[in-house]
Amino acid sequence: MGDSSGDRDRCVDFLRAWAIVLVVFGHWLITGLVREPNGAIGAPELLATVPWTQWLTLGFQIMPLFFLAGGHAAGGSWARARAEGRTATGWVGQRALRLLLPAGVYSGLVLVAVAICVAVGVDAGTLALVGWAMAMQFWFLPVYLLLSAATPALHAAHRRWGLRVPVVMGAVALVADLLVVTVHAPGVGLLNYVLVWGVAYQLGFCWRDKHLTERSALPAFMAAGGAVAFAALVWVGPFPVSLILVTGQSPSNTNPPSAAMLAWAVGQAGLALLLAPALRRLLERGQLWRLVRPLGGASMTLYLWHMLPVLIVAGAFYLTDLAPEPAYGSGSWWALRVPWLTVLGVVLVGVVGALRPLERGLALTYERTRPGDHPPRAWALWLGLAASVGTLIWFAGHGFAYDGRFPVLAALGLVVGIGLVMTTGRSAADQAASPLSGRAGRNPRDAATPGARVQHESGADTAG
Repeated sequence: MGDSSGDRDRCVDFLRAWAIVLVVFGHWLITGLVREPNGAIGAPELLATVPWTQWLTLGFQIMPLFFLAGGHAAGGSWARARAEGRTATGWVGQRALRLLLPAGVYSGLVLVAVAICVAVGVDAGTLALVGWAMAMQFWFLPVYLLLSAATPALHAAHRRWGLRVPVVMGAVALVADLLVVTVHAPGVGLLNYVLVWGVAYQLGFCWRDKHLTERSALPAFMAAGGAVAFAALVWVGPFPVSLILVTGQSPSNTNPPSAAMLAWAVGQAGLALLLAPALRRLLERGQLWRLVRPLGGASMTLYLWHMLPVLIVAGAFYLTDLAPEPAYGSGSWWALRVPWLTVLGVVLVGVVGALRPLERGLALTYERTRPGDHPPRAWALWLGLAASVGTLIWFAGHGFAYDGRFPVLAALGLVVGIGLVMTTGRSAADQAASPLSGRAGRNPRDAATPGARVQHESGADTAG
């Protein structure tokens, strides 16, 4: 079932790698650039401009796999931590820092670029568009941070009630969505960011502990039931087919996650469980695993940085008039998607390679600052986590340059939030007891290796 690293399940790593590939591919596919009459670069919304493309989101909306894999990984990690006598606060702090350090560095570099653009007078509309594109993936981070923070309590509920927990969460999510649709209560709908994605996360616990036996009828029932429920909610109910936000579309399946998204998540989880035995057999042969493993290790980098190639290609080919521009959404335009995706893939490989020294530095920083099992200032960890979540929510909704301006308060909030989490780093006793402490400063390659392993083992919390 697993590999040589204990009870690790290669199928979980495959799901995470497959999900990150589809996220990147999907974002690139639906991003179409055009030159405006004033010479600026525009990005018409493909799903709104060419409505039939909303059906494509059925293939690219694979976020349930992230949360399913994340629940599986987090459940195992927390179970091991409990067995070793570690504390919930220390465990949550370490999981949070794995996300916050790379997200913070990414945000910092983007914000520096925004500040420079504002200073030199870049067009406000263009800057706002670029700032939104560079933050479009951020919605995942606060949701996953909240679920990670709640993992000790969620896992305790799982140990006591098993499958009843995601069933109850799903029922509450349906009630919340009913209120959103009927009485237009957007505040209530915010609960579904945690409840709907939390169902997939909780199913990850159940999968790991064999409450969802892959060879039983339950995965097939989930897959078929989820598909039928989704079809009914789209064809008979009020929900659109698009599983990605479309401007002006109401109700939406993602903002907040709807009953249709819940059905899709359950169906997708069931399908993943059905395919898991066959996937494990393929992964045991080695060839596929050699592709999957590096993707898992680079998942956070790919998730955060995959829109940078779009900006690079836009500058190189569109601002210089080198890119042909057939009618948006025409047959010729779709044919050009092939070289578009190819060029972006080549550029992304270069970006990932260039970021390797930064990743090694982040691994060193994590080992030196990660919270111990008994953080000396636990209040700072929770306050920092709250500030970080709030700031990431703001960036996800507004981008890095809302209205073409530098977001002073949001930038400050992220600095303060991550800084507070880092101040709860391990005590001297914790560091002395760590097997990494004797080698952390000798060789960056050695120090980076544990960090890479920690990122790889953390499941979907390094992917987005």
